[in-house]
Amino acid sequence: MRIIAGVAKGRTLASVAGATRPTSDRAREGLFSSLMSEFGDFLGLSFLDLFAGSGAIGLEALSRGAVLVHAVERDESACKTIRANTELIGKTVGEFHLYPMSAHKFLEMPATTSYNIIYIDPPYDFSSKELDLLLIQLLAGGFIRADGLVAVERAAKAETLKWPVGYQPLRERKYGQALIYYAILAQNG
Repeated sequence: MRIIAGVAKGRTLASVAGATRPTSDRAREGLFSSLMSEFGDFLGLSFLDLFAGSGAIGLEALSRGAVLVHAVERDESACKTIRANTELIGKTVGEFHLYPMSAHKFLEMPATTSYNIIYIDPPYDFSSKELDLLLIQLLAGGFIRADGLVAVERAAKAETLKWPVGYQPLRERKYGQALIYYAILAQNG
């Protein structure tokens, strides 16, 4: 697993043994291609990575110029890997903060910032009901900027994601066994 672009391009990242399911290189490339088409670049953007795993997605955003990346991960071994990977990519312009807690617990805290991009990659066995609750917490807590985007990765064979009220679906893209859904805030949301 390598950083695809930016100041840390080509640096190899560690993965978490058995504890997480990493986003494939193909899906990661597709995700960042879609995000680049929406935002142009990452300069000045804030990024929230829920269920961060190895931290590869958030660190990719940081490498590409995001000014703030918050990674949320509750698994202890994954947190150790994230810390090691943060050291591997070296100095960047942006700030990276790891929150070693569950996504639900993070979203129960008052939002200290709102994010341009929120990436949610829960375990594939994470229920649709739990995911719906997370998406509602994001809205209710003010975590999404008015011009922000939310991307959710699910198993391609899983039940189709139904966005709760307040979201406007943009598109969905399949990358092998992964399906990434994209949405923005609804105009009246």
